[in-house]
Amino acid sequence: MKIEVSLTPALYPYRTLLQSHATVAIDVLRATTAVCAAFQAGCREVVPLDSLETLSQYRQKGYLLAAERNGSKVGDAEYGNSPTEYLRHDLSGVKLAYSTTNGTVTILRAADADLTLCGSFANLVALADRLLSENRDTVLLCSGWKSDFCIEDTLVAGAIIEQLADKAELWGDAAHMALTLWQQAKSDPYGYCEQASHVHRLRRLGAAEDVRFAFQTDTCPVVPVLKNGVLVLV
Repeated sequence: MKIEVSLTPALYPYRTLLQSHATVAIDVLRATTAVCAAFQAGCREVVPLDSLETLSQYRQKGYLLAAERNGSKVGDAEYGNSPTEYLRHDLSGVKLAYSTTNGTVTILRAADADLTLCGSFANLVALADRLLSENRDTVLLCSGWKSDFCIEDTLVAGAIIEQLADKAELWGDAAHMALTLWQQAKSDPYGYCEQASHVHRLRRLGAAEDVRFAFQTDTCPVVPVLKNGVLVLV
């Protein structure tokens, strides 16, 4: 089982694991954390979209809209990108159409994999168990911020690698770096990311609660899987 890390979506086309593989989309602040939270709250399905124009078409199909750009909720969407907000609601049976600055773009970029999953600290152990049961080569795709590197997604990749360490062969320098960073940070990943640019961005926008929540592990033990363009639980 080979594990490769793409540090940004811009690097994903240049990965070396091109044959049959799984890809885990990671946007811990906040899209993949929020997706896990929505399913934990009872959501039935989430449709990831990369454009706001497409988003509005889903309201007529019975979906609630969730949209975020540059950290803030967009327009008349019922929800933004806040995992703690989702967990305060009963979303049983709800279908969400969801578009964010980085995370949904990353999920859709990963759609060419044989298996596309969402990863975060919130579902760390459940995700690792699923990957171990699949026992296939895996690319950990970090969302970053507008195709730039960010440390928090790389830490999630490192944490996943550590969970798989006994079964996995690290493939490439980025995977080794992610694991090294995680080993440095794992006693206090929230504190380790104190100077991270997106942490500061979200705090300025009043999302400090989301930031702290996103660094907690195993709060939402679900594994969203992309099936025919729709995230579901399998």
